[in-house]
Amino acid sequence: MKKKIHFSRIVVAIVSFIAIFPFLWMILLSFKTDTQIMNSPFSLPEVWNFDNYRRALNVLKLPTMYKNTIILVFTTQIIGLTITFLSSYCLARMEFKSEKLQKNLYVFLLIGLIIPSYLLLFPLYRVIVALKIQNTYLSLIMPLTGMAISFNTLIFVGFLRGFPSEIEEAAIMDGCGLFNLCTRVVLPIMKPAFATLIVFNVIYVWNEYPLSATLINDSRKMTISIGASLFKGSYGTDYSGMISAAVLIIVPQLIFYVLLQKNIIEGMTAGAVKG
Repeated sequence: MKKKIHFSRIVVAIVSFIAIFPFLWMILLSFKTDTQIMNSPFSLPEVWNFDNYRRALNVLKLPTMYKNTIILVFTTQIIGLTITFLSSYCLARMEFKSEKLQKNLYVFLLIGLIIPSYLLLFPLYRVIVALKIQNTYLSLIMPLTGMAISFNTLIFVGFLRGFPSEIEEAAIMDGCGLFNLCTRVVLPIMKPAFATLIVFNVIYVWNEYPLSATLINDSRKMTISIGASLFKGSYGTDYSGMISAAVLIIVPQLIFYVLLQKNIIEGMTAGAVKG
């Protein structure tokens, strides 16, 4: 038994190291010059200083980029979670005249999980240009909200099917209306599912690059994910500046993930298994 526990700890340690090594290596490279990065990427920096980070902060308009990204995060989460919660509740709790229609609607809402976002870039670009909303928040809010619908529906419907409906039936018998039922009974129970979706969706929006790079050309509307690409020029690439910028972009996500990590496993196991 002790040998099994010892072996499990070794496996966990190895997996943890493999998972964290890229980020630790990135931090190490962020203190090197371009020459050191190219010639000796695995060695320690000759001089430990923050020159690369100072240059990254000077090049990047971090306050503006963070502001734009936070606006997108809050807007897409509020709209996306509200819409998918209501639709998922209907699919999981309401009785349809046709069971086939109910299943088809569920499959239709999940179909986005198998469509790569890159395939949607050109059609989305044509639609955004036709609507004349390029270089605006709306040009990113619309597609980012739509792309989250499938995953949100999967988690919400699975979670709703995972706990008994008797709780809601008892509330209805006590005279609880639909609005109060959703806000006072269902929502508190679904906190783990909401926390899980918020974490995954926030990280997705924070890291989203293809749409932002395609639809946004105005520096005043650029998101934080575009920051690292600003160090790539026509005749060369500032690798040390790019890596330092990447560290500045990743650190807030890690902090956010650590703060909500307890809710992620609970929400995934309760929601994604069933449905």
